[in-house]
Amino acid sequence: MSAQPDQSMMIFRPMLEEDLPGIMRVENASYEFPWSETIFRDCLRVGYCSWILEIADEIVGHGVMSVLAGEAHILNLCVHPDSQNSGLGKEMLSHLLHLAGQHAAEIIFLEVRPSNAVAIQLYNRAGFDEVGLRSNYYPAVNGREDAVIMAKNIANGKMFSG
Repeated sequence: MSAQPDQSMMIFRPMLEEDLPGIMRVENASYEFPWSETIFRDCLRVGYCSWILEIADEIVGHGVMSVLAGEAHILNLCVHPDSQNSGLGKEMLSHLLHLAGQHAAEIIFLEVRPSNAVAIQLYNRAGFDEVGLRSNYYPAVNGREDAVIMAKNIANGKMFSG
């Protein structure tokens, strides 16, 4: 993968089961404690909004979101480390926000590790606010790490503040 992907070749499309090997390459390269293939299969099986981001026919990112009863919850947003810091995370987040709005969600939630300063900055720029904390939520090298709960009201139609 190149350090600066050609965004003119960027395609979002629904995740398919046959995409799982490529998704797992991105997931395993990105996280010390990645989701398992079984988790992704379960997300597909129950019908979560599961999308991939491709550039030049290569999966470089993915997002998984549940939407129910006016609420959306981003469960996973991931961009391959070789493609990070190029705006693709913002593009994936914008895509998920748009989908949440299409599904009549009025508010969208997510959890993020407090140690993931880059992601927190992305979410803050998108207009998310910290609304809570889940203690000992994530596995970590030395035990567990909390999760910062963030939320954004999308009922007003404004999806990204820049």
